[in-house]
Amino acid sequence: MRIPPDHKVEEETLPDYLPVRYYPVRIGEVFIDRYQVVGKLGFGASSTVWLAHDLRQHRHVALKVFIRSQALGDRVENEIAMFKRMEQRASSHPGRSAVRTLLDSFRVAGPQGDHLVLAHPPLWQSVEGAICRSSPRRLPGSDIKADNIMFGVTDVSVFAEFEEEEIQKPCPRKEVEARTIYTSRAIKSPGQIGPPVLCDFGSAVFGDSDHLECVQPNVYRAPEVTLRASWDYKIDIWNVGCMAWDMYEGNQLFHGIDPEHHAYRRRAHLAEIIALLGPPPKDLLARSHLASKFFSDEGTFTAGIDLPAATSLEEIETQLTSHEKTLFLEFMRKMLQWAPERRSTAGELFQDAWLQEQK
Repeated sequence: MRIPPDHKVEEETLPDYLPVRYYPVRIGEVFIDRYQVVGKLGFGASSTVWLAHDLRQHRHVALKVFIRSQALGDRVENEIAMFKRMEQRASSHPGRSAVRTLLDSFRVAGPQGDHLVLAHPPLWQSVEGAICRSSPRRLPGSDIKADNIMFGVTDVSVFAEFEEEEIQKPCPRKEVEARTIYTSRAIKSPGQIGPPVLCDFGSAVFGDSDHLECVQPNVYRAPEVTLRASWDYKIDIWNVGCMAWDMYEGNQLFHGIDPEHHAYRRRAHLAEIIALLGPPPKDLLARSHLASKFFSDEGTFTAGIDLPAATSLEEIETQLTSHEKTLFLEFMRKMLQWAPERRSTAGELFQDAWLQEQK
């Protein structure tokens, strides 16, 4: 099926789309005499993703073809460095199977220069997509980062089916400016779904030193990052707490929308955290570079907006009752703490009573 040239599809619909940034992948194309593209899996602001057949190993792989843009900075090279760092870990490490594997990386020459390509084992779909499929109203909008957690696939026959479907019923596409824009094809639900796998390490940093960079999606940003205090891996614990709440409750825990600017602002986010958890500890403010912008020397919030009405996790939790609610909120409190040192470790959370009951 041919799509009219004036009808925007896929990556063309992105607000900052420029065709010259994207490598014009064609189905059937063979990269480095090894990977033959069989269909499109998806697209994003920084890449397109394709299912390919590895002609040497006789297996399917996912190829992530990055755009050419200065906006990416060192993100792509950083992602490769993270994968290589993780590869150095022993395969017996308990978390090894929970992170995506890098099979290969190479460059291809495009019309405007080289593009970096990463080859991974193909995965099924994101946790976000799976939840939306099973319960459309239980997951809020675009800030959910469950799209960076994908399910593995043990039933690899779905990839052969994908390839055969593309041959028998080619995906809709359009020809424009000497390139073909293909529509993405979903991988069918496998008979056996593998464990969830953490993907996308472009913004990851090594955890063996303190950091001051501004990281994390706005609404998942830990207090020490928001206040520009030094931070470590404990920001991920806060992040997981916010994400788990959003996925389980179907509502974002924090929004950070400023009443004056009608957009995300740090002061609005901090005000919401205060309303839920109370004021921040003074020792956190003492080591924060931006504390004076939002708080007085006594720790009073002085950022120029009113605090929301005080609330609690008990008050805003609406999905559970009785025993399960008690356990769930205890689990959340182990992550949602102003002070990073008061948050549980990942190992401690794994042994939590509520999480153990979900197995």
